[in-house]
Amino acid sequence: MSTTLKHINWDISFLDGNEVVRSKAFGISKEAKTARYPIRLLRYWFGYHLLREEFERKGSPLDVCEIGVDTGQMLQFANSAGNTQQLWKTWTAVDAIIKREKLEKVGYNDFVEANLEKDDLPVDRQYDTAILLHVLEHLHDPEAAMRHIAKILRPGGSLIGGFPVIPHFLVKTRQKQVRKTAKPMGHVSVFSPERVRAMGEQAGLETEFLSGAFFMRSKGSWMENYPGWMRFNLAFGAMFPGWPGEVYWMMRKPS
Repeated sequence: MSTTLKHINWDISFLDGNEVVRSKAFGISKEAKTARYPIRLLRYWFGYHLLREEFERKGSPLDVCEIGVDTGQMLQFANSAGNTQQLWKTWTAVDAIIKREKLEKVGYNDFVEANLEKDDLPVDRQYDTAILLHVLEHLHDPEAAMRHIAKILRPGGSLIGGFPVIPHFLVKTRQKQVRKTAKPMGHVSVFSPERVRAMGEQAGLETEFLSGAFFMRSKGSWMENYPGWMRFNLAFGAMFPGWPGEVYWMMRKPS
């Protein structure tokens, strides 16, 4: 497993003034909408750039499967980046409830309704890349879900994911707490970088990239107007991936 600082130099310029990612669907606070580089957008920013690097690695557009699409924020974000090349040729939406009409307008071209915790994913194909952002924390058995997802990856394919993170020694205690008070569709699983790597190994995947996202999500403060603040947060997250916040990762299926 390798974690590098290369991502602190990935492009952030398209966040500045981007009206698409300041829509209601992205959950940005009223204060943060005026910020040039909202830290909250890093959840989609990591997903986009890891997908971009997969495109560059393969050298041709990807077959993408996104699991837990909600209203299609990830694909909207990717479209808003102003790609000079089309990074994907197909983008499949998988969710427990598919809002097909809305997702078709965004650009999804295939749809699968599935419950990750119950069964294998009912798809009859494999994908170059699967995207799994802020989904596993809502599942009671995320390890089983990872095994299901690994089956739909082509040999050499990748899985991009992310969710909240805390230090490993706190995981068991915190998970017991959240499960006692969890609301329907709320968080019921808690993660550390160590658990991420272990889940990958159990699913037959190798963790190639793992990084925390930020030191502090400042929610529209004046600091979010400066690219240096975002770069600092990215560097801090890379050095301390277990710091309470969020962690993003990419795993690969052996070829």
